[in-house]
Amino acid sequence: MSEAAPKPLPFGYQFLCGAVAGVSEILAMYPLDVVKTRSQLSTGAKVGVVETFKNIIKTEGVGALYRGIAAPILVEAPKRATKFAANEQYTALYKNLLGLDKVTQSLAICTGISAGITEAFLIVPFELVKIRMQDKANKLKYSSANDALVKIMKQEGPLALYTGLEATVWRHATWNGGYFGVIFTVKGLLPKAQTKNEQLGLNFVAGTVGGIAGTAINTPYDVVKTRIQGYMGVGPKKYNWTIPAIVTIAKEEGVASLYRGFLPKVLRLGPGGGILLVVFETLSSFIRRNVLKEE
Repeated sequence: MSEAAPKPLPFGYQFLCGAVAGVSEILAMYPLDVVKTRSQLSTGAKVGVVETFKNIIKTEGVGALYRGIAAPILVEAPKRATKFAANEQYTALYKNLLGLDKVTQSLAICTGISAGITEAFLIVPFELVKIRMQDKANKLKYSSANDALVKIMKQEGPLALYTGLEATVWRHATWNGGYFGVIFTVKGLLPKAQTKNEQLGLNFVAGTVGGIAGTAINTPYDVVKTRIQGYMGVGPKKYNWTIPAIVTIAKEEGVASLYRGFLPKVLRLGPGGGILLVVFETLSSFIRRNVLKEE
């Protein structure tokens, strides 16, 4: 990591690379997200990943593993584009403000947190629709992502689309901070790649480890976000703010419940983080060589 980082791509290209990376990841890993959401919404006995997959396919069909994918597909391009583009922009901004000539781990963590907060404000409505669609209890209530969006706005009001904003900020700030901070460290520990294929492999390793670290840090916030956004207005509202909700869940269900859905989540976002970084870096390199003629 002692070498100077390449000059950041223009914002439009950063956005494009992040968008392609995000859509690639969601198409490959989405069924695990459905399993994760089902686990987090449940307050009963824990069910394993394989058993949950089998139950969903047996009782609802294979298509249920992709239920609600329209919302994340629509948001995935701007979401992941924002993640990487904002991270690059914050890196340049903070380096200039602090007078730094290269990225440090502390800077990587700070820029990741900043990018995560920015990302959170963008994606809350889409996350809400996705959670409602993935909940088995809503199978007959919403026929599509658009139907869910219309009904939520009509029945709960436009502001309901930002239900869970505070928890979403916590979730994305912690994941991005962990992801980009760990990637910086892992890249510094790995040997220098000698070929393009080796570089792809090293990027996948760094991204996967970063994804696992980010997931380990942010899962309690994700559980709370899912519970808050899954509330349908029936009975008293149990969860409102993130930290009090974490305390309540830990007290009533045990600390382990804060990691409900961790296995499918880490199985998705570990390799998913690797896919994100590989696609982003590969497309970025292609643009530098063939469009900007930098190499």
